[in-house]
Amino acid sequence: MTTTVAFLGPRGTFTEMAMQAFAERGCFDSPEPAGLPVSSPAEALAAVVEGRADYACVAIENSVDGAVTPTFDALAAAEGVQIYHEFALEISFALMRGDATSSTTPPRLSTHPVAWQQVKNSAQQLVGEVEFIPASSNAAAAEAVAKGEADYAAAPEAAAALWGLEVVASDVADVPGARTQFVVVGPAGIPTERTGNDRTSVVFTLPNVPGSLVGALSEFSLRGVDLTRIESRPTRTGLGTYRFHADLVGHIDDAIVAEALRALHMRCESVQYLGSWPHSSTPPEQPDRSTEREAATAWVAAMREGRR
Repeated sequence: MTTTVAFLGPRGTFTEMAMQAFAERGCFDSPEPAGLPVSSPAEALAAVVEGRADYACVAIENSVDGAVTPTFDALAAAEGVQIYHEFALEISFALMRGDATSSTTPPRLSTHPVAWQQVKNSAQQLVGEVEFIPASSNAAAAEAVAKGEADYAAAPEAAAALWGLEVVASDVADVPGARTQFVVVGPAGIPTERTGNDRTSVVFTLPNVPGSLVGALSEFSLRGVDLTRIESRPTRTGLGTYRFHADLVGHIDDAIVAEALRALHMRCESVQYLGSWPHSSTPPEQPDRSTEREAATAWVAAMREGRR
């Protein structure tokens, strides 16, 4: 049976490359998944929720521009999804063009807004001042050039071949060695096996009282649980209301992580568990922790049902 994976399209995006890398690492139920191109991270997760896709592959963080906020917002809004794997892909852009005789003044350069932050200085050194045309993805920018809607695109080099474009320059980047972190998201279920080098992610909201955030974070520090990231995003229910995304070092099967999350739940208005998965540098290691897994899985199920 073929596994369907939703990814930011069209064909030729870095997200499709990440999906293929996940497949090579055995992260899906079949070694050659069928890709479902979509227009946004929200649509990718919606495809999973609605059963049109088994998994979604989405970008979550870039080493140059930071968090990919549309993915954060989509994860918080989607119901019944969970992260299972991560992979950091090295990003290398090519500057490409179509018919050079049809260029406008200033020339129009299209790419994804996150990519624009990584290439704008280098691209303008190559072609001069440009008019930036935001695209839903880097491959969509290449498609726009092919349709005459832009003069240049910054995209994966593979997109040039897909859309019949000329590569003007390769390895275009303001910061060499940039990497983007991608994750595999699927229906909520049993977390990926603990490896001893794992990450856990949650989203939570707090009562609007003095010290509520400090108190919530103290549940991690008191137990020696390391936070690798905390981001605030508006709840969109009113000014001054936020939800918090936190990534932790450790797995839900780790006693100190499970205890910290139980304590966090007692302080919060809501807690959404987004999964525990191996850090991308993790070598395989599978200790027997079945008793802890049963307890942790039961706690996660109770939390999702709104019980404390």
